Amino acid sequence: MKPIFAALIAGALLATLKASAQEGSTPQAAAPYEPGLGEIMALQQMRHIKLWFAGRAGNWPLADYEIDELKEGFDDVNKQLGGDTVEKAVGGRISALEKAIEAKDRAAFVNAFDKLTAGCNSCHHMLDHAFIVIQRPTLLPYSNQSFAVQK
Repeated sequence: MKPIFAALIAGALLATLKASAQEGSTPQAAAPYEPGLGEIMALQQMRHIKLWFAGRAGNWPLADYEIDELKEGFDDVNKQLGGDTVEKAVGGRISALEKAIEAKDRAAFVNAFDKLTAGCNSCHHMLDHAFIVIQRPTLLPYSNQSFAVQK
């Protein structure tokens, strides 16, 4: 009986060692990076600034690009928040900005931009973050990018 018992124990031990070795040698796939709401909103703030300076300069292709980037960012925010919070706060305002940009209408752009900004602030209020107040940018923090219309 002893040889059979020893063989069973040896087999179990080898199976355990083999499983442990395989687990140790197989790298675990890292979970994909998921930015938090704060990181997404920091990018949104950057896009908001760049959109303002593009529109103010009459660089409509750049303004169009930045509004698309803002929309993508708001999609990411919506995934985090769920529901229709983002749509209620900025949906119609984004559409008005797109129309102003398409028409290359500076006055309509300024009006729509200010309404978008107000929509951002209303969303912050809804989410109990009224202490985050967005406004029309006054300084351009991107000294390495030209916002002038390229010819």
